[in-house]
Amino acid sequence: MTSDGADQPTAGRRDGHEHVLPARVYWEDTDASGIVYHANYLRFFERGRSDALRLLGLGQRTLLEEGLAFVVRSLTLDFRKPARLDDALQIRSSVAALSGASLVMRQRLLREGAELVAADVRLACIEPAGRPRRIPSTIAALLATLSPNS
Repeated sequence: MTSDGADQPTAGRRDGHEHVLPARVYWEDTDASGIVYHANYLRFFERGRSDALRLLGLGQRTLLEEGLAFVVRSLTLDFRKPARLDDALQIRSSVAALSGASLVMRQRLLREGAELVAADVRLACIEPAGRPRRIPSTIAALLATLSPNS
């Protein structure tokens, strides 16, 4: 392994107010017909959200050290077209709304620019005991950089 980071996984990149994470569809993601199983879209979106935070300097360990975590409170999915085995995809994530103890992330899964699945995910900020916690202002400011409204 080299020390220049070339062997490290990528956390994606920024494209304006969106975080972009490349992904590929593997056998484990699909059903017997080679189409992504519906529940596995949640895994793609989870990776997109986690790496969007990581790219902001807010990896899961960092958040836990700050005494907080983000948990899914609700989500909606809009399936438009299926992703298929070996497809090269983009997971695009942005912040649609940000309030005291929660945020809504808008996520889109694309293949060659065409939107396959869209999700709105409401995340609640909690402390380690599971009680709601206000999002610290420093973290809210970083999250706001992913919002087209900021």
